[in-house]
Amino acid sequence: MTLWIICILLLAGGAACGLLWVLLSTFSEGARTATGVYEHEITNTLESMFLFVPARKLVDLGLVSAIFMFLLVLVPFCRLSPLWLPFVGCCLAFPPAILAFYLPKFIVHHLKNKRIERFNLQLLEALPMMSNALRAGFSINQAFESVAESSEVPMKQEISLLLQQLRVGVPFSEALSNLEMRVGSDDLTLVCSSIDIARKSGGNLTEIFDTISETIRARLRIHQHVRTLTAQGRLQGLIIGAMPFLLGLGMFFFKPGLMIPFASSWMGGITLLAVTALVILGGWMIRKIVTIDV
Repeated sequence: MTLWIICILLLAGGAACGLLWVLLSTFSEGARTATGVYEHEITNTLESMFLFVPARKLVDLGLVSAIFMFLLVLVPFCRLSPLWLPFVGCCLAFPPAILAFYLPKFIVHHLKNKRIERFNLQLLEALPMMSNALRAGFSINQAFESVAESSEVPMKQEISLLLQQLRVGVPFSEALSNLEMRVGSDDLTLVCSSIDIARKSGGNLTEIFDTISETIRARLRIHQHVRTLTAQGRLQGLIIGAMPFLLGLGMFFFKPGLMIPFASSWMGGITLLAVTALVILGGWMIRKIVTIDV
């Protein structure tokens, strides 16, 4: 009888170990796939900005930041009593760790958006320049060359690459499409579509460039006006969203005897989880309200 019990326990232990190994293998494979996709996205974004920084270093930085943030939030909950307290700490530490892991991606996309904004401002200067060049009898390629010679980064980089592709035999439509996908600007999409249609069906590009320039200038003026009107709401959302976390962190450091028992109770753990979820939901709603597409 004892032998049968030992065999059953060994089989159960082996099955549990096998299940744990399968779960860990699946999680490891999924983590490697997600990390590869993450690295690929950062690489493409950096290359589109002509920044040849190793994306793997940024991924490793995000991983280190995630581990540090996870441990920082988990430290106050590292107690053996009650037994479920570390589980609550893990639940609270997991969202900040994810945000820290994707922080390099957020920074890279922020730089990308700033680059697009600067490109759009330079596009307002480039369109009249190209229009005047066409009126003077230049071809569209020569108009692009004049823009590349007199512009600054990032316009100079993008137009220079466009001209380089044209010199090596890339079709004009394909080179324009590559420029459009590389920059990711809606204003540039409008310009490229107008140029492509005018080349295929005929049209006065000088008038088209003047009209597009006025349209972009009016849209940017409205966009700046909207941002000015919504600045107070965006700032209030940021302050209100950060206030509970800053106050809670300060209380943990200055009043640990008060906050640790509160976080150790089941009601305190549920309250912290609810506050985190509500702050995230409120921030998302405020962002949706103040974000107005023009």
